[in-house]
Amino acid sequence: MNILTKYIVKEVLKGSAVAVTLLLTLFMLFTFRDELKSIGEGGYGLKQILMYLALTAPTVFYELLPFGALLGSLFVVGGMGNNSEIIAMRAAGVSVFGVIKSVMLAGLVMVVIALLVGELVAPKAAHQAQLVKMLAKKNEIDIQLRSGVWLREKNEFVNVRKIKGEGELGDIYTYKIDEQGHLLSVRHIDEADFLGNGLWGVNNILQSEVSANQMFSTKKESDEWKTSIEPDLLSVAVVKSDNMALYDLYMYIDFLKQNNQKAQTYELAFWSRLINPFVIFVMLMVSIPFVVGIKRGVSTGGRMMLGIIIGMTFNIFDKIAGHVGLVYGFDPMVMAVLPSILVFCLAVYAVTKAK
Repeated sequence: MNILTKYIVKEVLKGSAVAVTLLLTLFMLFTFRDELKSIGEGGYGLKQILMYLALTAPTVFYELLPFGALLGSLFVVGGMGNNSEIIAMRAAGVSVFGVIKSVMLAGLVMVVIALLVGELVAPKAAHQAQLVKMLAKKNEIDIQLRSGVWLREKNEFVNVRKIKGEGELGDIYTYKIDEQGHLLSVRHIDEADFLGNGLWGVNNILQSEVSANQMFSTKKESDEWKTSIEPDLLSVAVVKSDNMALYDLYMYIDFLKQNNQKAQTYELAFWSRLINPFVIFVMLMVSIPFVVGIKRGVSTGGRMMLGIIIGMTFNIFDKIAGHVGLVYGFDPMVMAVLPSILVFCLAVYAVTKAK
């Protein structure tokens, strides 16, 4: 790596870091303002708000990084163009491709950071953030108010209505049916604690057996419940699918498919999350034509406004493509990847025209 390449990589990383920091700060301030409206609900106070903001920051950072890369590249490389540095580099033998390669090397560093934060830090932090917020307000989580979370495991339907803490559930109903869809039994579990290896310790159980001629009920103080449903699967009740780790999404999709349930929404979230770090490359590529093709003298404010418009347009296009795919049943992988590929190809075409 020569001196000029190192210089471009360093400057793009610095510019992107400044852009992401400013965006993150702005986002946190707006979130803080919104959370102040809930202060005083249960035990939700200033301490819990600050904890919530700190725990959601990795997720916001992960989501803003591609946008920050675009703004940082427009600001830094655009500034080099205004200061005639790009012209001097090209006069020294550095081609447009050389500039692009240097910018993409900076992008590679950001992709690695995004993968580490997005998979190792953000999902767990987002889960804890929701637990802190909900438990502070109500001391337990009433999932989706009326219906709770519904899961299917072979011939048994499970309805979980409360999450009391990490690995602690409450107000659980299970419904067992036969192959013809006839109800065989209904069970209500007051409390359940995860013991590990697919085993739950359950308390205060009321079970009703149903047959063609009669129905009878039995009560137990405690028992064990063997199931493939583990706490990680229930994270979907607390954390949005977009904020779940790839492994958790994969396991949940596999669980749904094994039980013959639709998984398109989670497949779209899986592929969108997989492609999100590489959108950094797309955003950096988009910035190149506006640096190479635009004449010197374009103000920093103009470049920033351009970056904001591009970022917002791409985000809207990406969301529309995902929802269209869900409505019309298109392949989730294709709909997640398609916007990025199209924009990247357009950027490459624009670079060839600008050279």
